[in-house]
Amino acid sequence: MAETLDVLKQRRSCRAFTNQPVEKEKMAAILQAGTYAPTGRGKQSPIIIVIKDQEVKEKLRKMNAEIMGTKSDPFYGAPELVVVLANKQRPTYIYDGTLVLGNMMNAAADLGIGSCWIHRAKEEFETEYGKSLLKRLGVEGDYEGIGHLVLGYPAKEPVQPAKRKDNYIYEL
Repeated sequence: MAETLDVLKQRRSCRAFTNQPVEKEKMAAILQAGTYAPTGRGKQSPIIIVIKDQEVKEKLRKMNAEIMGTKSDPFYGAPELVVVLANKQRPTYIYDGTLVLGNMMNAAADLGIGSCWIHRAKEEFETEYGKSLLKRLGVEGDYEGIGHLVLGYPAKEPVQPAKRKDNYIYEL
């Protein structure tokens, strides 16, 4: 348990990556961790899409930047991109997808891989282009983008965790 707590305490968002790809075995472990996230009533509403196609990755990068209102790279040059969506027919879908992302970020940290949750997947997958990607994959149903996860080897040391606020925990 101590190792798990150490990973949870030390994990930080990475916003500077080397171009070294993540090894297949490590990616598989990170993705598998996502599939073991708790979901409402065990219904497993999320899906995980690994974006390998460079054209698709670049299109999503540009869309994300446009939605954010910037020209900078919202994916921070990360070599790996994963998108989590969840079936809106499940009342817990947002929480389910959030836990999938959290599990993957913690697994990545444990493996020495940097990660950062990037928003705006919802807006991207509401577009015709986003819907066409789901159709291309054979995904049917009413899915909403929960978030992107960019992954890769950190280009610099992570910052130290901030001191936890005094009023974080209350007891009755």
